[in-house]
Amino acid sequence: MPARPYKRSKGFRQTSALVEARVRKATEGRGFAVSRLLTQWEEIAGRELATLCRPLKVGYGRSIGATLTVLTNGANAPVLEMQKEALRNRVNACYGYNAISRIAITQTAPDGLSLEAPKPAKPVPAKPDPASLEKASGYADGVADDQLRSALEVLAANVLTQSARRARSN
Repeated sequence: MPARPYKRSKGFRQTSALVEARVRKATEGRGFAVSRLLTQWEEIAGRELATLCRPLKVGYGRSIGATLTVLTNGANAPVLEMQKEALRNRVNACYGYNAISRIAITQTAPDGLSLEAPKPAKPVPAKPDPASLEKASGYADGVADDQLRSALEVLAANVLTQSARRARSN
């Protein structure tokens, strides 16, 4: 029997074990020695502070201790400035020692902290021209279902209108 090229593990592996090395590499590139600071930010900072900001990077300068840079929008920056010391204490509790000596606040646009991608604006459908509407009604004559026939007429009218616009612009 030939030898297997891979070692077979017993049982299932946790998903975190599969991506742990990649997450560590990505977070260390931004200065985060403890990736838990990114993944569990709401628990570390508290719900109120976590909604105001998120960690951006940890920088190690010439002084003792590191600088945690957090990202917030302009309206929340003064509130966050007043709570920097409490946030620093919470983050240092996560590290287990006084790793962070300073917190820097970076401001962004109000929608800069949005975790979702911005939704594109819906295009306004162009009204089909009357000639296209008349021609389109002929394409769906043999369809018995009223809803399907009207949907096919609208589709045909849109296609004909778009084709006519392209022909005019060229």
